[in-house]
Amino acid sequence: MTKIRVKTPIVEMDGDEMTRVIWARIKDQLILPYLDIDLEYYDLSVMHRDETDDRVTFDSAHATLRHGVAVKCATITPNDDRVTEFGLKRQWPSPNGTIRSIMDGTVFRKPITLTNIPAAVKAWKRPITIARHAFGDIYRDKEILVDRPGSVELTFRPADGSPPVTQVVNTFSGGAPTGVTMAMFNTDASIRSFAQACFTYAIGERCDIWFNTKDTISKTYHARFRDLFAEEAKVRADAMASAGITYSYFLIDDAVAQVMKNPGGHLWACMNYDGDVLSDMVAAGFGSLGLMTSVLVNPDGKYEYEAAHGTVTRHFRRHERGEETSTNSVASIFAWTGAVARRGLLDGTPDVVAFAQALEKSVIDTIEGGTMTRDLLALTTSPDPKGVDTWAFMDAVAASLADHL
Repeated sequence: MTKIRVKTPIVEMDGDEMTRVIWARIKDQLILPYLDIDLEYYDLSVMHRDETDDRVTFDSAHATLRHGVAVKCATITPNDDRVTEFGLKRQWPSPNGTIRSIMDGTVFRKPITLTNIPAAVKAWKRPITIARHAFGDIYRDKEILVDRPGSVELTFRPADGSPPVTQVVNTFSGGAPTGVTMAMFNTDASIRSFAQACFTYAIGERCDIWFNTKDTISKTYHARFRDLFAEEAKVRADAMASAGITYSYFLIDDAVAQVMKNPGGHLWACMNYDGDVLSDMVAAGFGSLGLMTSVLVNPDGKYEYEAAHGTVTRHFRRHERGEETSTNSVASIFAWTGAVARRGLLDGTPDVVAFAQALEKSVIDTIEGGTMTRDLLALTTSPDPKGVDTWAFMDAVAASLADHL
């Protein structure tokens, strides 16, 4: 068949371990045979980030701002063990965190629902989309191990030379080590951008929006998020009414309790750490992290699509030994389809969008037809499911795609 031309480049960010292996197979088997596409490639593997002193991560984020659409493979955020394993210069920061900060983006994560993979929570009938604030909080914190008696103070020094504002955090006593302390921050600009992105998404998708904090405890920090969301809700009141949707504010513990008996179909906006945790809960509740889409959206309408899971280290070790794996590639495939579809929408090329939709349907049809990776076998209601290895599943998807085109 004649390849479908994609007018504008897509930024491709390669990654690590088993997801990198799968990534190459997706491109070679499911994308490049069908699309005439220019991919602006950046190698975000941990070794290449180390070689470039992480410059490649910054370059890939700025390329996304230029081109408007990116697709990203899962990457390693190194800890001490990984520094030793790879002989790295240092513990490089999360590439996702760096990209989010540069793009000023909000992460939207939504489960891929399948008729034969029912939600673990009986009440959930429609997908719940998690919107995660992607800036600041614990991900940009400063921490100290307190190893002797003393006091910790939080001080703000105004740039205008007026007197500083200081609060005593705690006075430590006792032997060494005696405790830990941490400081974190956020900005009004980032919080407002997050709120605007959430309301824009919810209005566009015509879904109700929830937001939660713990402002009864954090009466300044969390309350600031609450107040800025309330301001944005007031600004968007007419648009929400036209879309037939509502905005609800909860304490986070109440939201968690309410969501367990809610049918779903709403956008659940969360602060950074909350969104990190609760997106995994929602993914597991709907089946698997392997069935979770993730897209970073900035206020100017730039998009970066990725899988919601990590690099699947355990499977990669088996792959290195030449052993069989059964790694779920669905989220990585949907990262590609999300980026391709968005590129087609922005370029005004419906044939590109149609291809992405056909590939997604091929994945869904394959699983609903009973062929799936083995992580889904314990979850499926299919009467006679067939658990296959990593490559057999992708071959089945490829065969289905050929039938759809």
